Amino acid sequence: MPPNILFIMADDHAAHAVSAYGSKINSTPHIDRIAAGGMLLENCFCTNSLCAPSRATILTGTYNHVNRVQTLATEFDNRQLVYPQLLREVGYQTALVGKWHLGHGPSHDPRGFDYWEVVPGQGRYRDPVFIGMDGTETVRPGYCTNIISDLAVDWLDRRDPERPFCLLVHHKAPHRNWEPDDKHRDMYVDDDIPVPHTFTDDHSGHAAAARAARMRVDRDLTTNDVKALLPPHLDADEAALWNYQRYIKDYLRCVASVDDNVGRLLDYLDEHGLTDDTIVVYTSDQGFFLGDHGWYDKRFMYEESLRMPFLIRYPAEIAPGSSCAALAMNVDFAQTFLDFAGVPADERMQGRSLRPLLNGQDVEDWRQSVYYRYWEHDDSEHHVWAHYGVRTHDHKLVFYYADGMGLPGTSSSREAPEWELFDLKADPWELRSVYDDPAYAEVRATLLEELARVQQECGDRPWTPPGQDTTAQGQAGPIRRDGDGMDQGRDG
Repeated sequence: MPPNILFIMADDHAAHAVSAYGSKINSTPHIDRIAAGGMLLENCFCTNSLCAPSRATILTGTYNHVNRVQTLATEFDNRQLVYPQLLREVGYQTALVGKWHLGHGPSHDPRGFDYWEVVPGQGRYRDPVFIGMDGTETVRPGYCTNIISDLAVDWLDRRDPERPFCLLVHHKAPHRNWEPDDKHRDMYVDDDIPVPHTFTDDHSGHAAAARAARMRVDRDLTTNDVKALLPPHLDADEAALWNYQRYIKDYLRCVASVDDNVGRLLDYLDEHGLTDDTIVVYTSDQGFFLGDHGWYDKRFMYEESLRMPFLIRYPAEIAPGSSCAALAMNVDFAQTFLDFAGVPADERMQGRSLRPLLNGQDVEDWRQSVYYRYWEHDDSEHHVWAHYGVRTHDHKLVFYYADGMGLPGTSSSREAPEWELFDLKADPWELRSVYDDPAYAEVRATLLEELARVQQECGDRPWTPPGQDTTAQGQAGPIRRDGDGMDQGRDG
């Protein structure tokens, strides 16, 4: 029988808040169990650091200009093929519980699953509402992270043990506004969480886009975020630290609950004799700024936002305690799971199976850069400008074209385009762009060529100034496929 798949995804859980990745601020012993029994990907990145676009990429194995979920206001067209549907067609039992965040209604609800129960939108931490397959909404009393795991365990208990399963467990936590459960409410009360190296970054070494963003810990967190009024006697530096401690402690408390519930699911596999036959993945839909560069949130192509945790265990093929430094992306996940299941990937999918890397193979023709594009230009709250770029092992090139191109959720404002280039070896904190440094002229030219190459390879179109071709939607095409009484896109 092909392997079972248990895919656990948190929301906004930064890799540098996972102790297996060397976190200096918290411990995640149960998530670390996956790394101890399998592999940790050192360089896994998202193609767009936003919840809905990343989820669409993971499900479809396509970039956002193809699956059309480019912003938080562009809902998922569920005629598109998702990898659980392909697994279902060959006999897998498929289920999804937790956060969906890709729209609601007949055109947007999950498809390709035997069972699903999801929270509307972001969902609530306490006494959350869940939407069932028949459209009914049910308030489930308790804490959302625990309830999502309860639903996962209940479904596992009901499954057919003679058939493989693919279970997606999508946690809401630790998404803003960071409400801990009662068990972890008093964690860190007597501790001071260390501030990151770049906490006081003034962005003088960055493009104007960094200074325009509105997601600074010292200025933009709300009373609802920190759950108290700022003491009036604090000076600016003291107020920044006060805000940070309030925010980061609640964030880490939410992570602790996720970690506990990962342990529950791993224990279930152990107790039911499923561990050896089950691929277990823990990841997040993107990274997150934990005070890095003075920020919370994500969106930018800087490392803390771009990087995703990805830990995978499968005793039959993956060596315990191993790691891999190759450049992986969330567009690879779908094809990886299909490969393990022995199912051919759909021709529309744009990633590449990670299986050879997970088996410890040295893949000579593996990618040497990753492509990123953030489309939600100058949204009304965070004001991050639209940009795209490439990251190699040693360098990163970013182009802020700062144009929403009329996409939903974007501003009509436009800003002067600007470039950044970072030397990730000499400047791992990304504090100083060297784009205009003559010493990097050759590197710059090479990266510009690589950016053009990867955009052509994935079918995305570079931004062009207004008055020229500004569609920049890629070679998407129709998204239809006939099967099981519904349309599921193959070649969008």
